[in-house]
Amino acid sequence: MERFRAYQVVEEDGNATGRMTEVGLDDLNPGDVTLRVTHSSINYKDALAATGKGRIMRRFPLVAGIDVAGEVLESSDARFDAGDQVFATGYGLGEEFDGGFCERARVSADWLVPLPAGLTLHDAMAIGTAGFTAALAVQRMEDNGLRPGNGPVAVSGASGGLGSIAVDILAGLGYEVTGITGKTSAHDFLRDLGATTILDRTTLDMGKRPLERSQWAGAVDPVGGDMLPWLTRSANRHASIASCGLAGGHEFSLTVMPFILRGVNILGVDSVAWPMNKRRALWARLTSDMRPRQLSQITRTIPFADLPTAFDAFMDGTVTGRTVVQIAESP
Repeated sequence: MERFRAYQVVEEDGNATGRMTEVGLDDLNPGDVTLRVTHSSINYKDALAATGKGRIMRRFPLVAGIDVAGEVLESSDARFDAGDQVFATGYGLGEEFDGGFCERARVSADWLVPLPAGLTLHDAMAIGTAGFTAALAVQRMEDNGLRPGNGPVAVSGASGGLGSIAVDILAGLGYEVTGITGKTSAHDFLRDLGATTILDRTTLDMGKRPLERSQWAGAVDPVGGDMLPWLTRSANRHASIASCGLAGGHEFSLTVMPFILRGVNILGVDSVAWPMNKRRALWARLTSDMRPRQLSQITRTIPFADLPTAFDAFMDGTVTGRTVVQIAESP
């Protein structure tokens, strides 16, 4: 049986640990489509899983990687043929099912998005879960009335993968964007992406009042922790805050006053199980009006062999932008 390189997470003495290894197709979970994987990407969730610092995976051993892109080798589903270029994000990849950090993948046809015209497989993974979640956060706010003329939109964790693409998308749509970051070195990077104002998270005075000075028509928050309540307490009337991450913590404390006195909305953003018809429509926007304009500037690419040493930087919070993992050459 042919063997393939994979980054697999195992459980040893109650602790999860990742390692490069070799697997065969029979070692992977069943799926009606088999892919030759060309690219994946690293998301914060991948770093949590690979380092064992987050209980992400629901079974062991499991190939990590919540994103996967490649070429169809075999398909028992009529929707896909050998040679098709496709990708998948979410749907439990790298959590319940073997993910994208492998030279082969077996997945459900129901999870696959045909590569849209105008994108390469590398582009799809440069956007990946983080960029798709950023786009979904913006769309959710638009669905709740956000428009460029409403006022500034804040993006926390702005130099990270999700945050940087959110800044780029919002600026491209004509919004006035305030980037919030703890990295002084990233200020010029964020201005190049279109942020008009930069706030230093390390010196930010969040106050303690139930309602702070209103500033935002909307906000994209992949940080959570103390950041989410402050954004909510400092939002304008009828603003929407898209909650889409927990890098700063999963608990927060807040009164009901922003909701009943200013009509603020907190919108939960779940990109993992977003319905396929809506998923494809949003990917179409990611090739048109929401297409990140500075994707090459946001993205770095590493070879598959360098993957094991890449996760610590995500946990240390020192990574800027997106990281694509090149597993093989594109077709």
